[in-house]
Amino acid sequence: MNKISKLSVVVPVYNEEKTIGKIIDKLYEVDFGKVKLEVITVNDGSKDNTLNVLKDLKRKYPIKIISYSKNKGKSCALRAGFKKVTGDVVTVQDGDLEYSPNDFVKMLKKMSEPGVTVVYGSRRLNKGNIQYSGLSFYAGGLLLTYMSNILYGGNITDEPTCYKMFESKLLKSVKLKSKRFEFCPEVTAKVLKKGVKIHEVPISYNPRKVSQGKKINMGDFLEAVWVLVKYRFVD
Repeated sequence: MNKISKLSVVVPVYNEEKTIGKIIDKLYEVDFGKVKLEVITVNDGSKDNTLNVLKDLKRKYPIKIISYSKNKGKSCALRAGFKKVTGDVVTVQDGDLEYSPNDFVKMLKKMSEPGVTVVYGSRRLNKGNIQYSGLSFYAGGLLLTYMSNILYGGNITDEPTCYKMFESKLLKSVKLKSKRFEFCPEVTAKVLKKGVKIHEVPISYNPRKVSQGKKINMGDFLEAVWVLVKYRFVD
């Protein structure tokens, strides 16, 4: 089995003052056994009280804080966080409460298997808890998944999932260029293009709606489609 000593979690956050404290608490409540936890938060130009909440959390937990005065986009925030990771394995956690950090345990278990370097948490594999923010989000997710499989020969069920876990060495070898929400299709395309198999495990999901603060929109979906098509034909 692959030995994993440290898990790095990058948390990009923009205007999540109501939930960021709760999700950081949940991260540190998870029993990772002998695996150490590193949390890197990236405040992406929040206009609310998010940064002050993060500073308060730093008095409680050994989190790292990267902060921008202006919003640069989720993918930019992630790339900044990835540069600071020191763990063997790295994953992403949004600043809201849609996903449960407890699922990182089963993802780590899969990552520890021989030859496994990428694990996605699939909402669709959790047959007893398939929920989505709305029909358009559900249909869009299916289309992006099918496109990934057709264009890159993948065999995944949930391409736009937030919970993507990578061997740090592999992720750092992928040249990412995205700025906003294109991280998911870009990293999926480039990992599959390397010939790396993406493994999946079922995870839980508690979706929120646009009225509750969900930020992704139709423009981001169209950008994701373009990214998948583009990287099929260019490096």
